[in-house]
Amino acid sequence: MEESDAVIVRSSPAFEPDWFDLLDRIHEKRIVPVGFLPPVTGEESDEGGSAVWGEIKEWLDEQRVNSVVYVALGTEVSLTREEIAELAMGLEKSGLPFFWALRRYAAGSTRDAAAMLPGGFVERVAGRGIVYTEWAPQVKILSHDSVGGFLTHCGCNSVVEGLAFGKVLILLPMINDQGLNARLLAGKKLGMEIPRRDDDGSFTGDSVAATVTATMVEESGEPWRSAVKAAKETFGDGEKNDRLVDNLANYLQDMKMGLCKKTI
Repeated sequence: MEESDAVIVRSSPAFEPDWFDLLDRIHEKRIVPVGFLPPVTGEESDEGGSAVWGEIKEWLDEQRVNSVVYVALGTEVSLTREEIAELAMGLEKSGLPFFWALRRYAAGSTRDAAAMLPGGFVERVAGRGIVYTEWAPQVKILSHDSVGGFLTHCGCNSVVEGLAFGKVLILLPMINDQGLNARLLAGKKLGMEIPRRDDDGSFTGDSVAATVTATMVEESGEPWRSAVKAAKETFGDGEKNDRLVDNLANYLQDMKMGLCKKTI
């Protein structure tokens, strides 16, 4: 970074003004925001086959607006049997409709996650909850009006996709930078983190249920739901984000021609 001419950041000064100011002071070089690169929707999106999406959409269409919790924890983490059991227990206890995109095999894992679900769970939540073990078209699911909340591992892409569609986040960070992402989101009331035990970092079904119901339906979660609606204007505004991408393209062109200045 010391030898670079600029720092390109996938974010926006409108969302993190203090951090952009800090980066500028620390590095004393051009800080170029590229926006959030929000997901493409509608006919422009090539995510998901029509047959797969048709089946999922049919179920989502039957649910009330903002009633469904979408659950997806990424492709890199292999959940333990205990974690799957507690998550399942929490979703069942919440009483809310949910769509759980549970990949059978995480990256590099030979453990079948679906086989570790508690006995009788799928039958008990039949009609109210879906456990989907194939690849799920996440952008299309999040764009559906019936989805109100997103239980996420706090990966950057997932966070952007959830907020771009105005979904309140239920935060369950697992690895790498996800804990820092969760802290930022919780601080801005864009998501509520599922509490973990101090001694071993585990979570319980009761804590999952309590956090899900608080963010989705309880009066105490209204500040979070309101904050997410406001954040949608920043994360989901394609024109604003496109302008930041254009600014980056112009900067790179100017740099090629030797016309760049240090300050933005």
